[in-house]
Amino acid sequence: MHSFQYKNGELYAENVALKDIAKTYGTPVYVYSHETLLNHFMAYENAFKGFPHITCFAVKANSNLAILNLFGKHGGGADVVSGGELYRALKAGIPANKIVYAGVGKTEEEIRYALKNKILMFNVESGDELNEIDRVAGNMRVKAPIALRINPDIDAETHPYISTGLKKHKFGIPIENALVHYKLAHKFKNIETVGIHKHIGSQLTKISPFVDALKRILLLVDELQKNGIRIRNLDIGGGLGITYRDEVPPHPSQLAKSLLPLLKERDLTVVLEPGRSIVGNAGILLTKTLYLKEGQDKQFVIVDAGMNDLMRPSLYDAYHHIQPVVKNKRAIIAADIVGPICESGDFLAKGREITGVKKGELLAVMSAGAYGFSMSSNYNSRPKVAEVMVKGRKHALIRSRETLKDLLKGETVPELV
Repeated sequence: MHSFQYKNGELYAENVALKDIAKTYGTPVYVYSHETLLNHFMAYENAFKGFPHITCFAVKANSNLAILNLFGKHGGGADVVSGGELYRALKAGIPANKIVYAGVGKTEEEIRYALKNKILMFNVESGDELNEIDRVAGNMRVKAPIALRINPDIDAETHPYISTGLKKHKFGIPIENALVHYKLAHKFKNIETVGIHKHIGSQLTKISPFVDALKRILLLVDELQKNGIRIRNLDIGGGLGITYRDEVPPHPSQLAKSLLPLLKERDLTVVLEPGRSIVGNAGILLTKTLYLKEGQDKQFVIVDAGMNDLMRPSLYDAYHHIQPVVKNKRAIIAADIVGPICESGDFLAKGREITGVKKGELLAVMSAGAYGFSMSSNYNSRPKVAEVMVKGRKHALIRSRETLKDLLKGETVPELV
């Protein structure tokens, strides 16, 4: 469920009219519902209540400081994949001992930064990375807590670009090689093996891949125990999907109901890494119609939000429902809804049926809270948009719109030019 609903023909975020948001902050602008964010986060907390767990929000989905702070205040941790995400999580007040660090390409500086701050554990993706973490930890005279990311070779049945659990993917260590890598890690002087990690993909709408993957991982946990390697943190990843169009993804309570019986009587702390399922439907992208254009074979609705603001349609051909902020009774048209970027791939929707739109009218691009702003760029030298949080009848800016001056930050023209 989300808190973006029509009232008397006008679209609201909780109890604030979106046309008032546009008037106050301009467009394009991301708008988030505090109520939805908190409800979705607590759905995980409540589902796994009674079993030791940490809900580590996947920062890559949405890294805004205010959003991270909200989850941290309610006991949440963070799943980070870069030094920058780690910095954000710490600045948002998330305790370091609730932060897990994944990613295939950690640099020496990032490893050092994470060790200095005493994070919960690194999710290690390769033997080479294991060697590097041991070397850096040795230089710092500390022990590095690690989990190995194990690739269980389970088909997540999702888009190939966001599937990560098969042998052909770059992520993780093949499960058949896991015991060898754990034995190696166990021998390192500066490594402490504390966990095991798996993540099979994103936008999953079935529970069976989660169950199949966990069963394979638990067999490995038992095998490690026989070899004197005790695992205390079981990171089951994230990936639960949301409704973009007509998907019917499972609720976190259904996930818990299927997984917790498998974990019964095991002395483990479960680490969850939800991202999209918490923030996806908690945010929208609000955009204004600039022009209407009649093509030879189709109509175009040209808006002020482009692929630099929301990359998913161009990158994945992803569907986002688009609806008018103020309802009208005009005839339905089929149109490409496109942005101002100088690329043929700059679109928010193609051949989309929508009620007739007029210049200056507002459109809401729904389910844009995940991988929206976090994937945005300054392509075509476009300033990044503002972000706004709504809570009840109140609203506040949580990221200022960039200015033209901001575009030049860090750039210089040296004498050699």
